[in-house]
Order: sequence, then structure tokens, then C-alpha cells
Amino acid sequence: MSKAPDFQLHQRLAADTIGLGFSQLCEIRLMNDRTWPWLLLVPAVSEIREIFELSDVQQQRLMHESSTLSRGMMTLFSGDKMNVAALGNMVPQLHLHHIVRFEGDPAWPGPVWGVRPPVPYSNEELETVREQLSPILASLK
Repeated sequence: MSKAPDFQLHQRLAADTIGLGFSQLCEIRLMNDRTWPWLLLVPAVSEIREIFELSDVQQQRLMHESSTLSRGMMTLFSGDKMNVAALGNMVPQLHLHHIVRFEGDPAWPGPVWGVRPPVPYSNEELETVREQLSPILASLK
């Protein structure tokens, strides 16, 4: 599997996230909010809004990548709960949020959306999180 030649990342995802590379199926993005460890998988398939629109092979690959990413993030960040969501109400392009949650975090136990404004990463924090995530990202290739 590879990125579709006509794949384009939605402008809102591009504005709110930082690219970390590609897996076999997805573009991997970091939400630019250091409040939570928060990554997105965006299948690099053109004009897909829903998981069921992917081929069977792509669906299986997405589930594998999501599970691998979730396991790695929970191990790395020692969270209490992994939230995985594909809402698409604000951004129609299919993307899966992977958010490590902690009991007592600013939104616990509710959803993270709209609780407070995002806190962007500093350059130093971004470099650190890239280094921390590199083994997980390598496992998705």
C-alpha cells in the first residue's frame, strides 16, 4: 500500500497538526496541543470519509496500525485510557484520533474537545516528542 497520487490532506488537519511521516496506509500527524499525547492516522486514500469506504485490505491495515499506535502510546506515556475516535463532524476527511488520557487530566472523564484552547508545542518540546515517538512510528512502516 502507498499514498494515493491524488491524496491531499484537509486544510484544517494541516493547520492543527504536525506531520510525522507515513505508515503503510496513513499519514501520521501530531495534534499541536501538548496537553495530551495525541496522534492522528489519516489514511492516504483520496476522498474517503468513512472507514467502510476503504477496501477490506485497507480496513484491516488501518485497524492494525491503530492498534500498534495505541499500544505504543500507552506504553510510552503510561496512560490510564486510550481514546480512539473517528468523528469527522468538523473535518470530513477520514482520520482517527489517538489520545492518551490520564485520570485527573483537564477534561477527565469527558472528551477533550472544547475543554480549553490548545497549548502548542515549543520547538524543544516538539523535538523531544518526535524522539520519544520514533520507535512507535518505525513500527508502523
